[in-house]
Amino acid sequence: MSSKPVYKNIAFVSSTTPAARKAMKSLAERYGNVPLAEADIIVALGGDGLMLQTLHKLLGRKIPIYGMNRGSVGFLMNEFHEDDLLDRLSKARRSVVHPLSMEAEDIQGNRSRSYAINEVSLLRANFQAAKLRISIDHHVRIETLICDGVIVATPAGSTAYNLSANGPILPLDAPLLAMTPISAFRPRRWRGAILPQKAHVAIEVLEPAKRPVNAVADNNEVKDVRHVEIAMDLSQDLVMLHDPGHSLDERILREQFDW
Repeated sequence: MSSKPVYKNIAFVSSTTPAARKAMKSLAERYGNVPLAEADIIVALGGDGLMLQTLHKLLGRKIPIYGMNRGSVGFLMNEFHEDDLLDRLSKARRSVVHPLSMEAEDIQGNRSRSYAINEVSLLRANFQAAKLRISIDHHVRIETLICDGVIVATPAGSTAYNLSANGPILPLDAPLLAMTPISAFRPRRWRGAILPQKAHVAIEVLEPAKRPVNAVADNNEVKDVRHVEIAMDLSQDLVMLHDPGHSLDERILREQFDW
């Protein structure tokens, strides 16, 4: 039987809300607070936005993050309690997620790479509907998709923007991606696809000058793109900790059965 992990160096981070700042001050006084570079665990105080920001900051470091909800949305967070934090950390269950890599080229030929824990979205930038050509693993699957946009979501992100666009909810440990159109006009009956997590997605923007499109990887936006490539980076492990009975797997199941 494996022993419980012991975390000795806690770094607290918080959002800018008064409740989160107050919680951080109180917890740091009780449990200590080391710089991020010296931490073996991060405790994030805020909402899902803070959790995503912290995950992005820790790309490549594999340091576990335990979130407590001091924000408005807390799907990725645990309940907030100041007592027994060390015991909760030692009993917490690990959820490992991998980010999406987005390589985007704009109409000027500039190329950039961004990462997304939730989703990559391509969105029309003016009153004209977007025209997109979609290829999966170098095979064109849709010659022309006329729509407001399209989303490629990870399992962790499948309950966020993807769900709002009527996309499928994916179990956290499923080796899958969700691809969901936003207000598809042609082909009218296309409702999206479930792809293997190793799929390479390429999206070409047709008529990019007339029908501009922006690409967004979580909160990083690239304007006026003409070509975007999306793939899950399986070399990047991002670790979140959740209290027993409140894992991401359990929350995703609740999303599918709670109305």
